Amino acid sequence: MTSTNSPRPDPAGQPVDPGRRRAIDWLLGSWLAGVCGAVFYPVMRFLVPPEVTEAPTLSVKAGSASSLVPNTARVVPFGQTPAIVVRLKSGELRAFEGTCTHLSCTVQYRPDLEHIWCACHNGHYDLTGRNVSGPPPRPLDAFEANVQDDEIVITRRS
Repeated sequence: MTSTNSPRPDPAGQPVDPGRRRAIDWLLGSWLAGVCGAVFYPVMRFLVPPEVTEAPTLSVKAGSASSLVPNTARVVPFGQTPAIVVRLKSGELRAFEGTCTHLSCTVQYRPDLEHIWCACHNGHYDLTGRNVSGPPPRPLDAFEANVQDDEIVITRRS
């Protein structure tokens, strides 16, 4: 029986120093951890992209005011989301966020019903942006619509 403090022989029959074996095990473990880190870090950075913040869009031009006849609407880009501009029968302009509050589908104006409609799940909004039927849980966010030199300007309300 051998004592636990004596070095164990290697396969060639020579005694091996336990401190040296621990150092080699540590070096191999460190190398393996480095290789794993070098492989998995780029993969994780690819799968979880960095948060990119967009500068908030405060106002956009929505085209010619004279080309938007009463009881019609126009969908225009407003940053990353669309906006909808509606000219009422009275000639008044109203603007809202153009995505449904249910599942973010783009809404459209229905001149026959005189309200805003989401075709995805049959959501209906009146001309103040309030949801009147269907699955939308809340009203559309309203924007301000003004005319400057025959150009419709939509501005986010603060």
